[in-house]
Amino acid sequence: MNTILVIGATGQVGQKVCQKLAYRGYQVRALVRDLDKATEIQHSNVELFQANLEDDFSDAFDGVQKVVFVAGSGADTGFDKTVMIDLWAARRAVDYAEEEPSVEHFVLLSSYGAHDPEDMDGKIKPYIIAKHLADEYLMDSTVPHTILRPGPLTDEPAQNGFSNERPDSLAFEDMQISRADVAEALYFCVEQDCSKVKVIELFSGHASPYEAICLQ
Repeated sequence: MNTILVIGATGQVGQKVCQKLAYRGYQVRALVRDLDKATEIQHSNVELFQANLEDDFSDAFDGVQKVVFVAGSGADTGFDKTVMIDLWAARRAVDYAEEEPSVEHFVLLSSYGAHDPEDMDGKIKPYIIAKHLADEYLMDSTVPHTILRPGPLTDEPAQNGFSNERPDSLAFEDMQISRADVAEALYFCVEQDCSKVKVIELFSGHASPYEAICLQ
């Protein structure tokens, strides 16, 4: 059975990804900074690996086949954390993956707008720039990858429907997608090789994960 490394395992999306993988039989190595925050992902198939993304976390990659990077600095942190986590930790994770022979797929959670940060304004722009640079670094690497760029995330229940086409309207309610649906899409990418070497914008819609990700 493959071991899946989830980086950012205690985040809102990371918890859902770990739960889906563990309950469906995968061995999960959950990288966490604070073990006290890992209660929601405790499972017989989950190995907790404590590390700080601002330090060396290369040991977490030993023997893993797939990597899911869902770590983020969070809305309440400063620009320094955006640089250190969303950009620099992501780049280092790509380096570690390239150095680990067992890694065969790297799934990166990015953001809508990362294709061209110049289109973004306001306080979110530094975050989008960090995502853009991390995405480019992964695309330039030798690691088979999938990059998901979802629209604004919500805490709504899963709709189990997806779209990879940008809505005509840029209104929040037209571009949004639930964290639960994003977690399902990430799980799909882990399972399906047809998701490899793709960069996909993702919104709520009516398509299946296969249609939205593999047929785009």
